[in-house]
Amino acid sequence: MATTTTATNKVGIRFTETMRGYFSKAVQNDYKRAAQQGKQSGSQFEFTLTVSSDDLDMMLTDESHKAKIVGSVIAPALSPEPLSVTDGEFNLFIVDPDSVNTRRMVYRMKMTSEEGKVYYLNGFKVVHNDPGFDIWADTTTLYITVHDGESLNSPVLGQGILKILPADFLHQMTTLQVTNTTSLTQQVEETARFGSFFAGVLFNVYGGIFAPSKVFDPDAPPRQKRPLRMSAPQVHFCTTDDGVQLRLIRYQGGTKGPVMLAPGFGTSTLAFSIDTVDTNLPEFLYAQGYDVWLFDYRASADLPSATTQFSADEIALYDWPAAVEQVRSITGSETVQVVGHCVGSMSFLMAMLAGLKGVRSAVCSQLTTHPKAATLNEIRAGLRLASFLTVLGVETLNPDFDTHADWQNKLYDTVLRLYPTKEPYNNPVDRRILFMYGEVYKIAQLNEATHDAIHEIFGPGNLTFFRHISLILRQGHIVDKDGKDVYLPHLERLAIPIALIHGADNAFFLPEGSEITYKLLCDKNGGDLYVRHVIPDYAHMDCFMGKNTAKDIFPTILAELDKFNQLR
Repeated sequence: MATTTTATNKVGIRFTETMRGYFSKAVQNDYKRAAQQGKQSGSQFEFTLTVSSDDLDMMLTDESHKAKIVGSVIAPALSPEPLSVTDGEFNLFIVDPDSVNTRRMVYRMKMTSEEGKVYYLNGFKVVHNDPGFDIWADTTTLYITVHDGESLNSPVLGQGILKILPADFLHQMTTLQVTNTTSLTQQVEETARFGSFFAGVLFNVYGGIFAPSKVFDPDAPPRQKRPLRMSAPQVHFCTTDDGVQLRLIRYQGGTKGPVMLAPGFGTSTLAFSIDTVDTNLPEFLYAQGYDVWLFDYRASADLPSATTQFSADEIALYDWPAAVEQVRSITGSETVQVVGHCVGSMSFLMAMLAGLKGVRSAVCSQLTTHPKAATLNEIRAGLRLASFLTVLGVETLNPDFDTHADWQNKLYDTVLRLYPTKEPYNNPVDRRILFMYGEVYKIAQLNEATHDAIHEIFGPGNLTFFRHISLILRQGHIVDKDGKDVYLPHLERLAIPIALIHGADNAFFLPEGSEITYKLLCDKNGGDLYVRHVIPDYAHMDCFMGKNTAKDIFPTILAELDKFNQLR
């Protein structure tokens, strides 16, 4: 006999949430200014809502992730007495219709005063799927717009920002209930299922592949990002022989290439695809008909592996072979081209010297087989700073800073104000990057939007890698993590066309280093294979994210790729 499932025996869920903040009728198009104005005028806004669904399965599986809202609102600017909430709708982690890199939690509800006046609240939390960095700020900050009427079509009355206080959040966790279960076991299982969905969206790397955004000011509204002038990306993952998952993001602009773009250590491929410049390198190559592949190796700030311990050897011996093979397999191309920057460049050269096959030509930026450090990095290497920090129990360093930093972090950044530099590094992120790496960009070459977004690009760096690069700097050339000269005896393996690019003003890794590499390769394999470009007025990372790189540098990269690209 068939069994019929009805709504009454479906498992449901409910929880209660309290949020507090400020609201202003005087500002209708700027959440932050409205909240500031509301705070100055004492216009508080608070609600306590119960979110419920009679069908947990539908809530989790339907793309709208819908639930109901009831509750009350205290908002003196609207009514001297509490307002009741009816006809409320909540959406959990729906895809943001305006940006593929975010999800939203949406609140829509009618608020009715004791006098019968009806208002409509439309609110949202923006969740950037960026593992681990800004989860608290994202999931506890609600941007609200109040309409003078019963719907979204009613005139806007005002705006504000609400937050969950830690104490309220702890209480919210105690209100989470799974309803209509038949046993304690089922209750535990369904609660865990909801928790898995919630955590999965927050921490799943795939969910955040396109444009992760580490919040520098947790109180700042989300940055509006321009759409990239490329087709929708295709995302591929590959696993190395030592079990690390890497990411490849493909923008198929044509049949040239394929070309793999590998960023520096402690950053992600966002360093190439940042939207704050008029034209970034992937867009530039895409427009010229290239099949562009952004390669996030294990040091990528977007991957969980960034916080694990590894050296440059693992990137060279495991990551490059796995990624090149994946691109060749998917595209059907016998060979690929490479644009590597900093550690993306050095690790590629190490991989080739270790026997990597399938690369047709390469453009190597800033860091080569003979890195020559500027004075501060020489001091770091000579003092074995990475080893010293390890003894102190420090395993990773992170350039992230926010305006709610604790006193230890604020003290750290106060001390870093004294760190010597010729660049006007006036914000904490600049100073932390300076301490961790050196002068990696000339601020004069960045536009304001890129400088403001610099925290989005950088992430943690592990000290095992810093010990390795310090050893390389002390030796004056690439060696393995144990100091053995296992790479340079095989220079014949670099007998492919390679263009070296170096910023003339690079105060991080000096141009003399790539000059040594260039002469060594020419002597070993013949000068016809190699060319070296020294770019005036540029330093290190600004060669890729500078405000004028699309006219100053990208044409040089394109010309070097075009010499050896093939049509498939």
